[in-house]
Amino acid sequence: MSLVQNPSACAAPSADVSQPITLVRPARAAEPAADARWSVEAIEALFALPFNDLLWQAQQVHRAHFDANEVQLSTLLSIKTGGCPEDCGYCPQSVHHDTGVEAGKMLDIKAVLEAASCAKGQGATRFCMGAAWRAPKDRDIEKVAELVSGVKAMGLETCCTLGMLSETQAQTLKEAGLDYYNHNLDTAPEAYGRIISTRDYQDRLDTLENVRRAGMSVCCGGIVGMGESRRERAGLVAQIANLTPYPESVPINELVQVEGTPLHGTDKLDPLEFVRTIAVARITMPTARVRLSAGREQMSEAIQALCFLAGANSIFYGDKLLTTGNPQSERDRALLDKLGMKTSA
Repeated sequence: MSLVQNPSACAAPSADVSQPITLVRPARAAEPAADARWSVEAIEALFALPFNDLLWQAQQVHRAHFDANEVQLSTLLSIKTGGCPEDCGYCPQSVHHDTGVEAGKMLDIKAVLEAASCAKGQGATRFCMGAAWRAPKDRDIEKVAELVSGVKAMGLETCCTLGMLSETQAQTLKEAGLDYYNHNLDTAPEAYGRIISTRDYQDRLDTLENVRRAGMSVCCGGIVGMGESRRERAGLVAQIANLTPYPESVPINELVQVEGTPLHGTDKLDPLEFVRTIAVARITMPTARVRLSAGREQMSEAIQALCFLAGANSIFYGDKLLTTGNPQSERDRALLDKLGMKTSA
């Protein structure tokens, strides 16, 4: 951690530099007690802090719970691409949008296990499988359970994102060895109707509850840069941070604009506002893995470094996410080496 010295020292070269430097803590934004819920107003106050003060707080929280120079690697594989009946405005896999993504069949177990083996060989510790379903059928769950068991046997953590789950389906996946289930809230409740009309916000919350009841860990985050206001970004963070308990894994995505989707052409989010979102997520969810997720390919190395400084300690690793690009593994390794960061075992 670098220390900020008293500016007057520059004008007084005869000063005794052997004396310890006193660090002055920046003022903290109002935050609730440990047992209280985060209000949207309290999270807005965090967003409004001077940038350096916000990152200072995020660093303090991060270092209290994690090695600040360690990052966890996850790899995401689309096991069933395209043909989704949902109309999410950001998604190239929706049947409602003409993006050139064609519906495909579910990958067979051999292909999935080969991809998982490759991911493990490149240093990933968690393997995530995504399918473009609104809600999987029971027969789909049985096939996915077989994949989960196979990946789990390789010594990897397992995660799935398959759409809405019933309580019974969640239990089946848990019994197969699924560690995490991803189901993002996407945006704040008041902005949700602008993004999707084929599913209610409560549907997403119900799936998260079913996952918790089954005894799995929750991976839940959202997407920023979809034209939302800062208050709506604060509302998204409040929704996630106030889940009981809050998720173990929190992916923060920046909108990847795909031609043919309704959100293509949306004004791009200021990069420092994205960094602020990472910092606010870290402060409000101290023990969660905050994952720098979609949109990383379009970020400079400097912005990614600021995200790590703000408390991000997990990334999606590999050449591709579900259908969009991701920085290549070699580039990621080079960046982590530059920053002196190591990967978690």
